[in-house]
Amino acid sequence: MKSKVGFLVDDRYLEHKISRPSPENPERIRRLASIVREKYTEKCFTYSPRSADSSDIEAVHSPFYLQQLREHILRPDPYSYDRDTYLMEQSLHVAELAAGGCLELADRIMAGEVESGFALIRPPGHHAEPGRGMGFCVFNNVAVTAQYLRSKYHLNRILVLDFDAHHGNGTQEMFYDTDEVLFISLHQRGIFPFSGEMAEVGSGKGEGYTINIPVFPQFGDVEYTFLLGRILQSVVEQYLPQIILVSAGYDGHKDETISGTLLSTEWYGLITAMLKQYAHDACGDRLLMVLEGGYNPVSLEDSVLTTFESLLTSRQDKIGIFFSERANQLIKDHPMRNYWTLQ
Repeated sequence: MKSKVGFLVDDRYLEHKISRPSPENPERIRRLASIVREKYTEKCFTYSPRSADSSDIEAVHSPFYLQQLREHILRPDPYSYDRDTYLMEQSLHVAELAAGGCLELADRIMAGEVESGFALIRPPGHHAEPGRGMGFCVFNNVAVTAQYLRSKYHLNRILVLDFDAHHGNGTQEMFYDTDEVLFISLHQRGIFPFSGEMAEVGSGKGEGYTINIPVFPQFGDVEYTFLLGRILQSVVEQYLPQIILVSAGYDGHKDETISGTLLSTEWYGLITAMLKQYAHDACGDRLLMVLEGGYNPVSLEDSVLTTFESLLTSRQDKIGIFFSERANQLIKDHPMRNYWTLQ
């Protein structure tokens, strides 16, 4: 009997590519996609994506931005739109498949066919804002999914956790003034996109529903586990999310050169186990993880496979959370305490 875990993978995600060197390239996931098919097809449910409709994308992105993309994919310079975010003829279709893949997996979770899932997609999305893409991101896959869940399934308590090394500025902007999406981001301070300060807490009805934890370089497993253990457990118990969406970025790994944090391969399995437990306690196991960053193919492969194994493990050992004084100092006077009680 297959485990009630869904993985989404498709070779068409490799078609967004450029001849020049770029950290965001098909080789990030080429071998990983093959391993997933070979190793996990018999253990769980595997899916292929559909293409997201323009109405799904325009629910969070402006029509003007989509028109810009259609124009730029025809220009001779693939970096004519953004110095990091290349656009080729195939890019728009692949980005639609990335967003649509998340929607496909979300539908399967909401139908009860699977309890949790991992979308092995590219290009990533969490930097894409309503009116522009940036930082390798074209469409904001997690935001498209959250809005889709609000519209189609009338969910009004969606928790989005972003543990990519870089702040999910696009996701934050899209839901900054609503309490129907609670956004939590742990990211390295002082690096691209230079946002995500603690004081950014949301506005209007969304005040208190954005929680940013900018961490210092050299933070690793102990600090991250302590922070997420304190924050997630408390917030989940009070917010009672109906689903947990995760911007799963792996560029905080100690073998990555794009950040200065020191997370181990094993940590990604640990946080997945924690998230599974919180999803089980609060929202009937509904957990959807979506690939964001991770640019060292070796550490990315190892870390994602560790995540997969954790998703497939039915019984989890109790997770030890050790006190970290320097991590505790980050949240000692954090403004989220004005809105949430930390245990």
